[in-house]
Amino acid sequence: MNGMADSTFTLSDLEAIVADRLSNGDATSYTRKLAEKGLSKAAQKLGEEAVETVIAAVSGDADAVTYESADLLYHLVVVLALKGVPLDDVLAELRRRTAQSGLQEKASRPAD
Repeated sequence: MNGMADSTFTLSDLEAIVADRLSNGDATSYTRKLAEKGLSKAAQKLGEEAVETVIAAVSGDADAVTYESADLLYHLVVVLALKGVPLDDVLAELRRRTAQSGLQEKASRPAD
């Protein structure tokens, strides 16, 4: 897998692969084809993968949770790329949120 068999694979690696596939014009790339269908279709696929991950989790099948979670993360990274949101921005938000307790963080959110 891109020479990464013996090293750690990160979400940043996935982000770089997605960016490459979005820009390289490869007509056989699923990532490219999904992007050509637009953000709405990519977001729909993200939602479908989220539901499939939930179903796998509730079923108790750890292998299915792993498989569906990989699909979910991939589609999330595609949506982030299409929206121009760097993964580092998401990680910075997580870092900000984890600097305080979950209850404190939730209380600091604006009311709906």
